Amino acid sequence: MLLPHPQPVAAKDLQGFKYLNDVLPLLQRLHDCGTDADKAGNRRFFADQYVALLLLYFFNPVLTSRNALLQASRLAKVQEFCGGRPVSAGSFSEAQHLFDPALLAGLVTELAQRVPAAKVPQDWDGLKNLTAVDGSLLPALPRMVWALWLDDDHKAAKMHVHFEVLRGIPIQVTVTTGNDSEKQQLRQTLMTGRLYVIDRGYAEYQLFQEIVAVGSQFVGRIRDNAVWEVVEERPVSAAAWAAGVRSDRVVWLGCEQSHKALRQPVRVLEIETEKVDSQGRPEVLLLATSCLAMAAELVALAYKFRWEVELFFRWFKCVLGRRHLVSESADGVTVQVYVALIANLLLTLWAGKKPTKRTFEMFCLFFMGWATDEELQEHLERLKDQKGNSS
Repeated sequence: MLLPHPQPVAAKDLQGFKYLNDVLPLLQRLHDCGTDADKAGNRRFFADQYVALLLLYFFNPVLTSRNALLQASRLAKVQEFCGGRPVSAGSFSEAQHLFDPALLAGLVTELAQRVPAAKVPQDWDGLKNLTAVDGSLLPALPRMVWALWLDDDHKAAKMHVHFEVLRGIPIQVTVTTGNDSEKQQLRQTLMTGRLYVIDRGYAEYQLFQEIVAVGSQFVGRIRDNAVWEVVEERPVSAAAWAAGVRSDRVVWLGCEQSHKALRQPVRVLEIETEKVDSQGRPEVLLLATSCLAMAAELVALAYKFRWEVELFFRWFKCVLGRRHLVSESADGVTVQVYVALIANLLLTLWAGKKPTKRTFEMFCLFFMGWATDEELQEHLERLKDQKGNSS
């Protein structure tokens, strides 16, 4: 069966530039970045134009490949938006090796700072900087030699994300090979003033100590065979029991040798979940936390919120991440991931809340010219009156 030949991208297929114009002043800071490699002094394609094209790519489903993006660069409206001229395949491919993706980290941070604090119950104040951390694989092509994972036929990159739970936004990301250590990436990117919530894969006592040392706290699952010495057995309140807490202890965690790594007592809580194990018994999780004063039910809630980062990965891959990789180098993939995060933050700012699939689709319809500005505004107004973030 012959597939229909892709139709050329026309100017009528692209609109919505006024929404993206808000980010252009930020992108302009990147303009001269990477031009130190332009020894001949004849560069015509700059970092800000490269990122602007990728933003168009995320918000316009009609752009389905690198070639479609290059074709769009010939349109007057696109050139006016990006501040450039038609882009050749050679220039686009070369760009991924010339522009430092770390420069986009600052843009992600600045956009994240514009997202207002979430309105939460007063007794949740201890969770205001709750940050879920995890890694997720991004399938790569076998010819992407740098993307080490299982073997030569199974390549992957991995994005390591810090996700601020209550505001529902990514605040930091790094991209590595698929087999890179998640614990090592976290220790290299620790921030102060955070309450990190992490899964069992991060259960390393030295890492716990490093989190405390930078001025942050942690709630993390530990292994079922963990050992400790009890310092204090705490009573479990009715609220904590209702949240699944079955015991709450202050302990020296680990054996005597482990005390050299974790140099202060922590709390260990047993949390009963709604799941059952293979023998039909209630599943019980062991959580360790440096938050000695936090209510036990909040500790349990903090860990429950860890799943928000998993939901973000699903959103990223199924909605934003449905775009093909238009670059294959490590830096090129990292830039595309950063631009996806920028697109996510822009959606959050436009919608005034964590975006749903419906909101993303509405913006795409608008960018394609199928929804009017009035219809988009009507959708955004409805969001202001809705509670919750379900799609």
